Amino acid sequence: MAAVETEKRIVRAQAKYVHSSARKARLVTDLIRGRSVPEARTILAFSDRAIARDIERVLHSAVSNAESRPDLLWNGDDLLVETAYADEGPTLKRHRARARGRVGRIMKRTCHITVELAPSPAAIAAAAAAAAAPKRAPRAAKKSTTETTEPAETPTEETESES
Repeated sequence: MAAVETEKRIVRAQAKYVHSSARKARLVTDLIRGRSVPEARTILAFSDRAIARDIERVLHSAVSNAESRPDLLWNGDDLLVETAYADEGPTLKRHRARARGRVGRIMKRTCHITVELAPSPAAIAAAAAAAAAPKRAPRAAKKSTTETTEPAETPTEETESES
């Protein structure tokens, strides 16, 4: 049996060096993974976590990337959050003076948030059905073109019959 590979089109957006730990960001990205874009926006809007605002900005950027690409022609509301993850970024190491001449270490963690969008299966099926359907011109457009061409044709017919 031969394996058939289909090219899966995805659009992604990434925010780097976000000032939050990857562990905190993963809690929120797990909530939106596999959801539709409107549903993910609702979840992020009502989340109490501070990182949800940064993830919402990345989601908005990914939707804008999908809508602005002329070769895709995707609608933002028809997309799914294919993957959403948070990787660790560099950690800034700071120190604070403690008792008896010692130093307490402060770890300022950062993360890289990535969101990838793909069209939903329902949107793919609708696009395939629209492409397979025969194209018809609207009737209103046909009437308006015939009305404008009829007066132009009648004088030419009369001039031909006179000669």
